[in-house]
Amino acid sequence: MVADVQDRSTGMERVWDPLVRTGHWVLVAGFATAYLSEGEPEWLHSWAGYAIAFVVAFRILWGFVGPRRARFSDFVTGPARVLGYLRDLATGRAPRHLGHSPAGGAMTLALLAALALTAASGMATLAMEEGRGPLAGIVAHERTVEDGSGALREGDETGEIWEEVHEIAANLTLVLIVLHVAGVALASYAHRENLVRAMVTGAKRALPGSAAGGEPDAGGQASGVRDG
Repeated sequence: MVADVQDRSTGMERVWDPLVRTGHWVLVAGFATAYLSEGEPEWLHSWAGYAIAFVVAFRILWGFVGPRRARFSDFVTGPARVLGYLRDLATGRAPRHLGHSPAGGAMTLALLAALALTAASGMATLAMEEGRGPLAGIVAHERTVEDGSGALREGDETGEIWEEVHEIAANLTLVLIVLHVAGVALASYAHRENLVRAMVTGAKRALPGSAAGGEPDAGGQASGVRDG
């Protein structure tokens, strides 16, 4: 167990580890590249999708074995706490969290799920239509066959379904990203800190009265919680 590291000369604490930060920005670049390329060129779109799939899979694993602030147990809460935090944020009474806030934790889960569905449906579409990619051999490839009325493509209907799922998932992810950016901007303003910079440097302003990065408990006192 390693405590959050605080630089007493600056009042900053290291919160986000390098793998969390790198993964975050790879997801940003990967989704932007895949969404804006719209499949052209196909190799760029596909490799951006593979990068997203890899980072999502790693982030899920890291959420169980990584350092404290990266773990799901540190920021995943119930709907009541999420709604309560959003209500307090809107009224300017939301407490500041050193790690993810309840709403930030919920958005992290939603984005991971949406990105996973987007990447998986994209790979399924590639396997169905081109017979290529990681899911080739798992998802049946369309085959051209002849019947009395002419050439038909077996599995064409299934391929269209995967394409629709991929498009819907990508657009849903975009909506979540817009909400995420809005939430980050609002929380940054409310708590007077630059959360984007924190995801670059990994450091955030220490909580008042905390010598080891403890979160305030229900009574507003800092608790000496430690990293995992």
